[in-house]
Amino acid sequence: MRQSSGRNAQRGVTLLELVVVVTIVAILAAIAIPTYRQQVMRGNRSNAKTMLVETAQNLERCYTRTSTYAGCVELPVASPEGLYQMDGVVTATTYALTATPQAGQAADTDCGNFTLNEANARGVSGTGTSNDCWSR
Repeated sequence: MRQSSGRNAQRGVTLLELVVVVTIVAILAAIAIPTYRQQVMRGNRSNAKTMLVETAQNLERCYTRTSTYAGCVELPVASPEGLYQMDGVVTATTYALTATPQAGQAADTDCGNFTLNEANARGVSGTGTSNDCWSR
């Protein structure tokens, strides 16, 4: 009986090789998952901005017809996706709308609440700047 040569030896994955691969995958996941979540939250911000701008347009159309903002919209209202809840104060001559993040979007500390008023002043309550949050 012949002894097996180097070419015919059994091949397999050692425990050390397996640990190295698992470690690399874990490091990549630790980087990728938070980045993915940030991108998803950033994309979902458009729900708040769209909801606020559309409501402001409705209020302005109503004001043009009736000379008052009062009674033009019913608040609060949730975004269709349920990511933001819009509320506000509407008087005869002014309005201040606020979109508050809900569910998973509540973890968005960069922008937080979006605000819009009759002078088209746009704001956010988070740590980011209003220009950054509204322009992206």
